[in-house]
Amino acid sequence: MLQKFGFTQYESQVYEAIFAQNEPLDATSIVNHSNVPKAKIYEVLNRLIDKGAVLTTMNGKKKLYLAVDLQSIILKIRADFEKDIEELKSYKIKRTYSDEHIWTLKDETSIASNIEQLIEEADSSILLLAWSEQMEKYRPILEQKEQQGVYVEVLAVGGLETSLSRRYSLIPMLEGNHLEPSQLLIVDHAYLLFAGIENEAWKAIKTTSKPIVKALTDYFYHDIALTQITKKYGDQLLQDEEISKLLARLIY
Repeated sequence: MLQKFGFTQYESQVYEAIFAQNEPLDATSIVNHSNVPKAKIYEVLNRLIDKGAVLTTMNGKKKLYLAVDLQSIILKIRADFEKDIEELKSYKIKRTYSDEHIWTLKDETSIASNIEQLIEEADSSILLLAWSEQMEKYRPILEQKEQQGVYVEVLAVGGLETSLSRRYSLIPMLEGNHLEPSQLLIVDHAYLLFAGIENEAWKAIKTTSKPIVKALTDYFYHDIALTQITKKYGDQLLQDEEISKLLARLIY
């Protein structure tokens, strides 16, 4: 039975042989009761001691062995398993190869899941542009990542209430300009996801291609610069017909 929980066949036989007796056994007796080869018995016993399944003591010059109660072993197996699960949750595997492919994604839920995963795995930086409705979904995890020391910078179209230190809010100023929602995420200057509406459905691309990541990083800061300029000089800019037409051609 113990073999299902990481014990070898010999370990299981030795444990059951000791446990079945009403008194401690020496190595010779354990060999007789367990059918484990004498040449292997001390190796097996030492492993069981290391696993906390067998206790040992000296009786004169003879070493005796006693099996730990099965319930105690069950509790230890459960505790070790839960500890391993927690360690696995925090374990990260980073790709070391360069993938120049551009991968496509469909379905709003799938895109949102990919964005959340990329944010969660960020080590150093997160740049995110999104409309306020989408941005609000990611706000808690963004705030958590900033508290963990990750550099977070966001541009929310429509505004956002958040504790983030580096946040920009764009309130569209041009009447009649029908804005199409989009989302741009750049993580660790290496991973990129860009999503938009096409035929009334969300579609996205995902890549680690360096030229594309670099180009859309520039695009992100272009939008922040434009946001700050229009915020400060918007009234003046809109009075200029030529500039007003140029602004109308942008996503704003």
